[in-house]
Amino acid sequence: MDDTTTPIDTARSGRATDLPAPSEVPDVCAAPVRSRGRFTRWALEGADRAGGHQGPHGRPEQTHSWLRVMCLTGVDYFSTLGYQPAIAALAAGFVSPIATLVLIALTLLGALPVYRRVASESFKGEGSIAMLERLLPWWGGKLFVLVLLGFAATDFIITITLSAADAAAHAVENPLVPAFLHGANLPVTLLLVVLLGAVFLRGFREAIGIAVVLVAVYLALNAIVIGAAFVHVFERPELFGDWTSALLRQNGGNPLMVVAVALIVFPKLALGLSGFETGVTVIPQIRGTADDGNGRPEGRIRGAKRLLTTAAITMSLFLLTSSFTTTLLIPQQEFQPGGQANGRALAYLAHAYLGPVVGTAYDISTIAILWFAGASAMAGLLNIVPRYLPRYGMAPTWARAVRPLVIVFTLIAIGITLAFDANVDKQGGAYATGVLVLITSASVAVTLSARRKRQRKRMIGFAAVSLVFAYTTVANVIERPDGLRIGALFIVGILLVSFVSRLRRSFEVRATSIEFDETALGFLQEAAEYGELHLVANEPDRGDEAEYRDKARAERHDSHIPGRASIVFLEVLKSDSSDFEEDLVVHGHVLHGFRVLKVVSGNVPNTIATILLQIRNITGVVPEIYFEWTEGNPLSNMVRFLISGEGEVAPVTREVLRETEHDVRRRPIVHVS
Repeated sequence: MDDTTTPIDTARSGRATDLPAPSEVPDVCAAPVRSRGRFTRWALEGADRAGGHQGPHGRPEQTHSWLRVMCLTGVDYFSTLGYQPAIAALAAGFVSPIATLVLIALTLLGALPVYRRVASESFKGEGSIAMLERLLPWWGGKLFVLVLLGFAATDFIITITLSAADAAAHAVENPLVPAFLHGANLPVTLLLVVLLGAVFLRGFREAIGIAVVLVAVYLALNAIVIGAAFVHVFERPELFGDWTSALLRQNGGNPLMVVAVALIVFPKLALGLSGFETGVTVIPQIRGTADDGNGRPEGRIRGAKRLLTTAAITMSLFLLTSSFTTTLLIPQQEFQPGGQANGRALAYLAHAYLGPVVGTAYDISTIAILWFAGASAMAGLLNIVPRYLPRYGMAPTWARAVRPLVIVFTLIAIGITLAFDANVDKQGGAYATGVLVLITSASVAVTLSARRKRQRKRMIGFAAVSLVFAYTTVANVIERPDGLRIGALFIVGILLVSFVSRLRRSFEVRATSIEFDETALGFLQEAAEYGELHLVANEPDRGDEAEYRDKARAERHDSHIPGRASIVFLEVLKSDSSDFEEDLVVHGHVLHGFRVLKVVSGNVPNTIATILLQIRNITGVVPEIYFEWTEGNPLSNMVRFLISGEGEVAPVTREVLRETEHDVRRRPIVHVS
């Protein structure tokens, strides 16, 4: 009897065996449980959850109104008032208020529309980076994301170090602080950074209630200080005249030159644009409406847009009024390094016009919100790294766990603090670079999205915004290249770790889940009945009857498959090979009288190994699979495997099986002819 043409009719006597319920089947996609000590279990909690997402913003236990969530992003955004006016005055001098107007225009007419669009298209809290990942598939998208992650790390790390440095400046400059702490900015900054890391190691969970209190108190105190400053300006109208005279004198008496200088120097004020990326990251925390369902949550998106708009308008008002009052009331020399207003302009006004009690209250409030801004940045890092790198196979599995990442980020923050000597002014350029690169990438993402959706007018508008932000970024990098250097270091580090990790994890089972449809399970049912299962790996070509008949005949002859044994073909349909973790769905088909299992995946050998192991778990039968040798140089085939997920399929499949299943008796058998 020739079974190669009618394999479905092939049967052997035996007793039918029911397949176990899905809940009873061991999950081959789950990470193996290893014996660990108590400390290791504590440190690596969460690292075994393949496909999981760590971080406070990913899967909130409770949602809140958009106004309360705004305070969560506001601890980062609004806290820049602690140092932004001083940095702006130091960078732009008397032009600072005019340059701030330009910055506000760019905020309301550029960044805000961009991120409202991001909120509409990336409402799961993935941010603009995920938009670019979807718009730029395969390895190009992955590499672009890695570069952006380098600048995102720059943004968040410098947020931690800059906030801690400015908090230290407010602490040591307070007149009520003991004399021995005056000038001790570096040790106080390091203490705050270490304290932040210690809190996260203990198990930090963002408390929106704390953020609401901090933001409310901080904005109220800023409003009081700025209000008192305006009263003083109104009482002394000559201050405005002195400022305008100095402004014109500084620019040759030409008002147009003032505007030109403002347009040139406003990139130095880019710190005032921080907070937008965090604003879209916290979208999952926003309470939606009852009709949001599991699809597109329109209520949550509306809340996110209100959050972004309210935060941008609020910050714009504070930026303009604080820049105006500090420029008029504080002598320029006080903004210089060592001056009393350096890094703390509004605190200087609070002490000068409201006395030591209110001034100290303002210092305490500023220290608290700056420290919490560092906590928000740490939470952002803990969201963004597990979201991308482990999923790409470009980080060790422990990168899914929070605590090892906290240690790494804390050590990096300590190094950055030492490198910049806890100086607020020196870190401003690096911070602005990270912020501007992310906003520019978001602008490019929404431009590409509008183009793909054939929204011509919006595409042109977003393209213009992209050009403005690109200019702002380039101007900032030329003026202060520290941010580019730090970003480049992060990018190189991420690329090196990614490359080494991808190599080391090449032989892992990569699937996060695997599912068989009813037809595929029917094939497995027959395997459970007769105690054998022979699979033939087939690379789909013509897909006609002759292809399967010739393949089956050749494998029976070359690999000596018993004539009585039925054959099941296994075909992997190629998808994006740059993906590392995947959800696999195996479909069963009857094609020209042959049983065929089909699955879509970007990694052929790893997927085949995963399917074999799960078939064994479901049926209790150790399957055998048959390959043909791959033509070509083994080295070039290995490179093909690393890049395209193909190449040396048979040897790599066996290696994945060997790495995953150490018991030879339970390991699926690989035949090559």
